[in-house]
Amino acid sequence: MPFRPVLMPLAALVALLAGTAHAATTLTVYTALEADQLKAYQARFESDYPDVKIKWVRDSTGIITAKLLAEKAAPQADVVMGVAASSLLVLEKEGMLQPYAPKGIDKLTPRYVDTSRPPNWVGMDVWGATLCFNTVEAARLGIRKPTPAEAGVQGQDRHAEPGLQRDRLL
Repeated sequence: MPFRPVLMPLAALVALLAGTAHAATTLTVYTALEADQLKAYQARFESDYPDVKIKWVRDSTGIITAKLLAEKAAPQADVVMGVAASSLLVLEKEGMLQPYAPKGIDKLTPRYVDTSRPPNWVGMDVWGATLCFNTVEAARLGIRKPTPAEAGVQGQDRHAEPGLQRDRLL
């Protein structure tokens, strides 16, 4: 898995703690990332900062957001990463995010970075939803292809690759 710039907030926090860090500093990181994703982040971070350990608090975005909101008066997390943008907007509205511009921010696609300067949040993943219609199975079962409106799709059909069959609803 490639290293992603999201570790920069962790690095910034380490820099802030450097004056008071002792041999065993622990950062509490709240995340909705999958457990298998965390291994690469932890290995890279701990190789760069061997005296800093990460304590992961991992759950779904909704639970992490609720936990953060409940702890607003007495925050327990040092870093939040890997939660949905919708949650970051809630946390931003509540004044719970500390602005930070990671190194290389100018190389990121602007629409995935908060417009505040410095930004309150920076995106790390983009997720898309796809609705597929299996024309072979539909024909075998006698099922007609739904219209985009029936499938809850707005806008035009989009195809990831040129030349895909036009009778597939995407």
